[in-house]
Amino acid sequence: MTLHHRPVRTASRRAAQAVATLGAAVLLLTACGGGSDSAESKPSGEKSAKADSSSSKTRTVKDATGTAVEIPAEPKRIVTLTQEDLDAVLALDLKPVGITNGQGLDKPPAYLADKVEGINIVGNLLQPVMDKVVAAKPDLILAGDMQDEQVLKQLREITPATLVTMAPTDDWKLFFRGVGNAVNKLDAANKFITDHEAAAKAAGEKLGKNKGAEVSIVRWNPDGPSWMENKQFASGVALEMGLKRPKSQNKDGNAHTPSLSLEKINEIDGDWLFLSTLTSDGAKALKDVQDKPAYKELGAVKNKQVVTVDGSVWSTRGGPLAADVVMEDYVKALSAK
Repeated sequence: MTLHHRPVRTASRRAAQAVATLGAAVLLLTACGGGSDSAESKPSGEKSAKADSSSSKTRTVKDATGTAVEIPAEPKRIVTLTQEDLDAVLALDLKPVGITNGQGLDKPPAYLADKVEGINIVGNLLQPVMDKVVAAKPDLILAGDMQDEQVLKQLREITPATLVTMAPTDDWKLFFRGVGNAVNKLDAANKFITDHEAAAKAAGEKLGKNKGAEVSIVRWNPDGPSWMENKQFASGVALEMGLKRPKSQNKDGNAHTPSLSLEKINEIDGDWLFLSTLTSDGAKALKDVQDKPAYKELGAVKNKQVVTVDGSVWSTRGGPLAADVVMEDYVKALSAK
C-alpha cells in the first residue's frame, strides 16, 4: 500500500506559508442559511415544529481558504480525511462514518484506535478512494489541509459540503475551533481547550525537580534530526506546562528545522531529549546514529534522559486528543526521575 506523507514543514517554507493568513479563523465566521445559527441553538428539551425537516436545515461557513460553503446545520455523516480532523471530531463526541489512515501509517493512529473500531477506512491521509467516500454517504467532508484542486473537485461532486479545515500556519487550537463551529459545537471546543490549558499548567507545577526543565523535541528523519520550533505542536504543549526549550531551539516559528548533519548534532541537546520518527527509514537512521560518539556525547544521552515518543502523535499538526497525549507523555517521563 502506498502511503502519503505531508511534505516536511521546515523553516525554509515559512515565507511561502506566511501568505496563508485566512486560516481556520474564517471557519468561525458563519451565516444562517435556512436554519439556526450555531450561536442560537435551542434548549435540549425543546421540540422543533419542523422536526421532520431538521435534516434539511443548513448553515454557511467559510472554510480555511475563505470559500463560503453551505453545510448541514447538524451533520450526521461526517467523513474525515486527516488524522487532525478525526482527532477533532472524536474530541467533540462525534463518530464519523469514514476516516483515513494516520500520518505515515497504513492504519488509524494507535492513540485513536479504540475510538474508531468498526469505522470504514476510505483511504490514506489526504488520499481518499472516491468509491469508498461515495459508499460512506457523507453529508460533510472535512478535508484538512487538502491542496489538490482536482481531488477537491471530486469530493465536492460527492457532497458540496466539503471543507478545507486548516491552513499551513494554523495551530491546533485555531483549527479545532473551526471544526467545532462547522459541526455546531464551538462551545464544546472552547471548553476542551480551556480545560486542556488548565490541566497542562497544573501538570507542569507538579514536576518536582523537573519543573521548568529544558526539553529538546526532535524528529529523526532518514537524513538526520530536525527540532521543533516554539509554535510547533508538541513544543506548544511543553510551553503550556512551563517547560523551556534549549537556547539553540528557542525560536518562535511553527515548523521543524531542516535536517541537521552529524556535525551539528549538539543543537538537539537539552536537559531532556524527546525523540520521534515517522517512517521506518527514519527509525533506522536513528538506530544507526546511536552507536556514534557524537550522539553518545550528548548531555541528555549521558544522563539517561532520552525519551522515545510516538511520531504519529508528536510530529504532526496536532489535535485536541493528541495534545492531551503529549502532555501525559511529558508527565510520565519528567515525574519518573
